[in-house]
Amino acid sequence: MARACARHILVKTKEEALQLRKKLADGADFGSLAKKHSSCPSAKRGGDLGEFGPGTMLPAFDKIVFKMPVLKVHGPIKTKAGFHLIETIYRT
Repeated sequence: MARACARHILVKTKEEALQLRKKLADGADFGSLAKKHSSCPSAKRGGDLGEFGPGTMLPAFDKIVFKMPVLKVHGPIKTKAGFHLIETIYRT
């Protein structure tokens, strides 16, 4: 079964997610931004969600983690929780 490790930043608005994505593109540290801005409990770990399999996260989240290129920031991705910026660290 496939496994992946990812981190994310969860915010309330698309606008905030776009601002954070621009900061990341300009060289900001993902973990630092997650700690400061993410509303997910994973924020204290720099957005690190650890390793998980398909079906553990929301479908929109899984689509990014298990199908899109690794080590690239994707999003904003809208879920019922808010807007995510997602980076898959590795996938097996």
